[in-house]
Amino acid sequence: MPDPAQALAIRRFGAFEINLQSGELRKNGIRLRLSGQPFQVLALLIERAGEAVTREELQSKLWSADTFVDFDHGLNNAVARIREILDDSSDTPRYVETVPRRGYRFIASLNVAPFPPYTAIVEATKPQSDSGRLSQHHRLRLWTLLAGVPLVATMVMGWIWRMPVASILHLRSPIIHSLAVLPLENLSGDESQEYFADGMTDALITDLAQIGTLRVISRTSVMRYKASRKTLPDIARELGVDGIVEGTVMRSGGRVRITSQLIYAPQDQHLWAHSYERDISDVVSLQGEVAQTIAGEVRAAISPEQRARFSAKATVNPRAYEAYLKGRYFWNKRTQEGLRKAMEYFQEAVDQDPSYAPAYSGLADTCFPLVNWGWLSTREAVPKAKAAALKAVELDERLAEAHVSLGMVKFVYDWDWPEAGKHFERALTLNPAYPPAHGWHSDYLLVLGRPDEALAEMKRAVDLDPVSPELSHHMAWQLNMIGRRDEAIAQELKTLEMDPDFPPAHAVLASAYAGKGMFPEALAEAEKISALSPDSNVAISTRAYIHARSGERSRALRGLEELKALSKRKYVPSYDFALLYLRLGDKDQAFRSLEKAYEERSSYIPWLKVNVSWAPVHDDPRFKDLLHRVSLD
Repeated sequence: MPDPAQALAIRRFGAFEINLQSGELRKNGIRLRLSGQPFQVLALLIERAGEAVTREELQSKLWSADTFVDFDHGLNNAVARIREILDDSSDTPRYVETVPRRGYRFIASLNVAPFPPYTAIVEATKPQSDSGRLSQHHRLRLWTLLAGVPLVATMVMGWIWRMPVASILHLRSPIIHSLAVLPLENLSGDESQEYFADGMTDALITDLAQIGTLRVISRTSVMRYKASRKTLPDIARELGVDGIVEGTVMRSGGRVRITSQLIYAPQDQHLWAHSYERDISDVVSLQGEVAQTIAGEVRAAISPEQRARFSAKATVNPRAYEAYLKGRYFWNKRTQEGLRKAMEYFQEAVDQDPSYAPAYSGLADTCFPLVNWGWLSTREAVPKAKAAALKAVELDERLAEAHVSLGMVKFVYDWDWPEAGKHFERALTLNPAYPPAHGWHSDYLLVLGRPDEALAEMKRAVDLDPVSPELSHHMAWQLNMIGRRDEAIAQELKTLEMDPDFPPAHAVLASAYAGKGMFPEALAEAEKISALSPDSNVAISTRAYIHARSGERSRALRGLEELKALSKRKYVPSYDFALLYLRLGDKDQAFRSLEKAYEERSSYIPWLKVNVSWAPVHDDPRFKDLLHRVSLD
C-alpha cells in the first residue's frame, strides 16, 4: 500500500501529475524537467488552486529577502517556463491564468490522488495468462488496495470533523449581496481602444444593476480603481461590497473576447472565471450572458422578465455601437469639450442605426449638463433632450436610462410632476441600482415638500456610488437649499476629499458659509471657483451674493455689473440676476428677472418653493402666482 503522506501530496490535472512532496512533475507517467523556482511557483499555485496568488505573496514565500536578483524578471521567467512545460498559453490559458495587476491563478480542475486510478488497479491485477482468472497473489494485492479506501475516507472525515465550523462553512461558496465591477483591462495594446473596454465595463454594471436583490456599485466609483495597485479586500472595504468582478476585454477586427472572474473579496477567494468570444454584432447578447452567469454564481434572485432580457438574442449595428461607446466615454469626462464630442458621437450612432434606443438616451443626457453649467440655454437644449428621450422610450420601453431622461424633461422643462414621478419610478423598477434614477427621484420628492423621503432616496444614490463627487455634492446642494447648513458643509467637505478641484462643491460651501454668517470662509470658497473656472458666471454671482449678504453693497453692485457684461458675451441664466437682486433688496427687479427665468424655462424654477433663499417673498402675490403657474401651490 502506498505511503499515505506521499499519496496525499499527489495532484492530477489533465494528463499531468505533480508530487508536491518529491518535487516531480509527470505527463502520462513520463517525468518532466521542471525544478527550482518554476516548480515552486507551480506548487504554490496548485496548493492555492482557484485563488489569486499575488506577486507580493510569491515574492515573500519563494524569494528570500537577501536574494539579490530582479524579482519581476525571475517570476516572469518562472511562469514562462511553467507555460512552456504545460504547453499552456497566456492568451487562452488552461492551467495558469494571469490576474491583471495582481498575480496568477491555477484554474484547472484538480484531483487528489491517494491511490492509482481504478483502471491502473485493474491493469495491475490482470493475470499474466489467458485463463481469465486472477492468481492468488494478484487477488490478495487487489483486496489490499481496495481495503485501503475506507481507511483514507475515515482519515478525510476525521480531518473535516476536527475543522473549525467556520472552515467547514467555507466549503460552500459564499452568498454575495453587493458587487463592484472593476474596470475591465484593455488587452488590445492600443490606448485608443480604452473607450471600448470602459464601455464593456459600463454595460456589465448596467446589466447586473437590474437585479433588484443585488447592490451594484456605479461606474463613477469603480472607475477610480482603473490601474489601481490596491488589493481587492482593500477596494471592497472602501466600496462597502463583498464581491468583486474583474477581467479583461480584447477586440480584434470584428470579434470581441471578454474574460471575467468573480472573487469573494473579504477572503480574496476566487469563485468563478470564464472567457467568452463573439462577433461584435452579438456583443449585447454577450453582455447579458455574462451578467446572467455572474448573477447565478452569487445566487441572486432573477425575475422572469430579467432572465428573458438577459437571454434575448439582441444584435446591434457595430458602427452605431462603436459611436455610442465613444459618446459615453466623452460624456463621462463632464467637460464642455467632452460633452460636445459626446453629442456628436451619439448623433453619429443615431445616424448609423435610427432604431438604437441607448443612443437617443445619450443625446438627452448630454443636454442637461450643458444647461447646468451654463454652456447652453434651457430653451436651446431641453427641446432636443425631450425629442430624444421620447424616441428612446418609444424604441425600448424597458430601458431605465430612457425613462430617467424623459423624467428629467418632465421635471426640468414641462414641470409635469405626475409624469416625472411616473418615469423615475419606472426607471427604478427596471434598474434598482441606477444612481441617477435615485438622484432625480430624490429631487422630485423634495420639490413636492417631502424632504425626509427625498434625503433617504438621495442616500441610496450615494450608497450605490460612494466615491462619486457629483452625487455627494448633489446631497450637499439639497441640504443647503432647505437650510440645513451644517449638514451641507459636512457633506461638501467629503466631496472635496474626493475631488478638491470640483467647482460646484466650492459654490455650495460658499453659499452655506454665507448663510451661517461666515463671510471670510465664504469668500475664500468663491475665490477657489474663480481660480478653477475663470470667466464663470457662477464665480461672479457667488462672490456678489456673499458681498450682498455681508452688507458690502458697493462690492455687490460691482459684481452685478460684471455679470451684466458677461451676459453680453455668453449665456448667463436670468435666475442668477433674480437671486442677486433679491439679496440686494430690490424685489421688483428680482421678480422681473425671475419672470425672465420662467420664460427661459430655467432648471431652477422647480426649486422655488423649497429654496430658503426665497423665504422673504413667500407671501408676495407675485411669488404665489408663479408657484401656481408651475403647479407647486
